Formats: sequence, structure tokens, C-alpha cells
Amino acid sequence: MNQLSPSPEATKPAPAPLPNTAPKSEFAKFVRSFGYAFRGLGYTIRTQRNARVHIAVTSLVIVLGAILHLSAIEFAILLVTISAVFIAEMFNTVIEACVDLITPDYHPLARIAKDVAAGAVLASAIFSILIGLCIFGPHLWVVFFSVH
Repeated sequence: MNQLSPSPEATKPAPAPLPNTAPKSEFAKFVRSFGYAFRGLGYTIRTQRNARVHIAVTSLVIVLGAILHLSAIEFAILLVTISAVFIAEMFNTVIEACVDLITPDYHPLARIAKDVAAGAVLASAIFSILIGLCIFGPHLWVVFFSVH
């Protein structure tokens, strides 16, 4: 979301914290940290339309890759690319939330922060499309233009 006023998510109440039971060991703290991470991942998927679009496109890419029998290396490259786009989307969400927290009013620097964060997602998506074309292109060429 790239706007100069607070995002709709910023006006929603914060998610309820996990129960405040103090972990008894470092291992318990470590395990508990996964709850926070999954909550952040869930928040992103629930509130960010573009994250859901990334998931849908990811599903299509994986199915197409399976149909075309991509190699393990090709799948690995696609997964790194998919991860980069999704992680960029999550950092964009973080930056938007922080900017909205700090300044709910219009400020040129707030706009720059949001625009650059959104630009990072766009750049990663464009590069992922180019990588996808490099990987899928030869396979699709054979499917559509080979003489049987």
C-alpha cells in the first residue's frame, strides 16, 4: 500500500499478544520466538493483498515447473527468487507500519520511505519475472514450437 496517509492496517488495533508466561529456559524462549514469527507471517498474508497475489503466482509457478519437469537447480533458483519477492513484501509492510506509527500526518520523508520500500518490491518482482522467463522460456519453446 503506497499512500501518504496511514494504511488501514495502521488504524486497526494491534493483534493480541501471546500469553505472558515467562519461558523457563533458553530453549523455551527459542521455541516461543517461532510463535511471534508465525504471527508476523500470518499478519502479512491476512492484511497484504500483494502477499496473497505472490502466493497465488508462486502456486502457479510450482505447478508449471512440475508439469515441465524442471531440474532441481531450476526449482532452487525459482524458490530463491520467490523468497526474495515475498521477503521484500514483508519488509515493505514493516516499513509502512513504522512510518505510520511515527508520523500519521503527511511528510515528504515518510512518502520517500514508503515509495522506496514499494519500489524494492517492484524491482524484486520484475527481476523474478526475468529469471522466470530465463528458466521457463526454453521449456515452453520446446512445448510450443517443437515439431512432432
